[in-house]
Amino acid sequence: MGFWASMKDVERVVRSGAKLCIAALAVLMSCASPQPATKSLQSEPLRTENVIIVVIDGPRYSETWAATPGLIPNMSGKLKGKGGFLQNFYNDAYTYTNSGHAAITTGVNQPIDNYGEELPANPSIFQYFLKQSGKPATAAWIVSSKDKLHILTDTQRPDWQGTYQPSFNGGISGPGSGYRMDSLTLEAAISILATHKPNLMLINFMEPDGYAHAGNSENYLRGISRTDRYVKELWDFVSRNSFYRKKTTLIITNDHGRHLDGVDGGWMEHGDNCEGCQKISLLALGPDFKKGREVEARYTLVDIAPTVAHLLGFKMDPAVLVPKPDTTMVEFAVDSTLATPGMNAARITVKMEPAVLEGQVIKELFK
Repeated sequence: MGFWASMKDVERVVRSGAKLCIAALAVLMSCASPQPATKSLQSEPLRTENVIIVVIDGPRYSETWAATPGLIPNMSGKLKGKGGFLQNFYNDAYTYTNSGHAAITTGVNQPIDNYGEELPANPSIFQYFLKQSGKPATAAWIVSSKDKLHILTDTQRPDWQGTYQPSFNGGISGPGSGYRMDSLTLEAAISILATHKPNLMLINFMEPDGYAHAGNSENYLRGISRTDRYVKELWDFVSRNSFYRKKTTLIITNDHGRHLDGVDGGWMEHGDNCEGCQKISLLALGPDFKKGREVEARYTLVDIAPTVAHLLGFKMDPAVLVPKPDTTMVEFAVDSTLATPGMNAARITVKMEPAVLEGQVIKELFK
């Protein structure tokens, strides 16, 4: 799928998802070896039966783990010693919301429309889990302050599209309804956990990112502080509830950071490969993880999905599709009605290229 854009428009092109063809999938699957059966990294069987991923949207590392206890006394003081913390954790690809969340849930970095109009190119951990477990949609949930993250429930891949979709609770009242406060998202998540008892859930807290984009520094910092408290409340619920106690892993991370001071708007914006945008965090608590472990090895967002798959005992396809923007410079004909005659322009296409799943289990976390 392609379109034309003048040079001044190229940088703000909105990428549209291309349909995947069966031939491309055949090539894709031939590029990868079958995935081996999941094996335990420890001598005893894994105890995790449920996984909850919390994504704190867009705080800068300098305002969180680089300044502890500061705004995150619960995570850095009360929870860190109960699990493992990754010191060198990154989004090393596309540092904006939808792409970051897609990397977490599919294990693949891809450029993706950030307005909720494009599905990820590959199936998610939710779809893999529901298919292989045979459980209903209520066994897997996405609970999000940002309504646009409904995209995480499906994929463009034709052999998966529209199937094994998790349940979604997001925004004020679903897709297109606008963002809601994180306190309401926490309330919804705990209600769903208590009522439906899902085995797999992702929770998005958006306030740090939302207030930073609005240029409200006070509420940006307050949003970080609030999410720290919400994570503690969630862990307390999991620790007390008979269905989840001692059988649940909680993974707390970010989709992206924010610009360093002096870089393209500083803390109010994000989206490039500066250290401020790429440097994020991961804290993991659960019955199969070593307590008080600080992992020095470098990992990235795409390593979360295979770690979750390992914990819950399902397999992910080793072969994936990766969207790659391709730009071809052209010159319009003299009689063209699309642009000024002789004006340089670009034809931008999105190609689906076969690749092998690069993410790996974060083995240093395990006992």
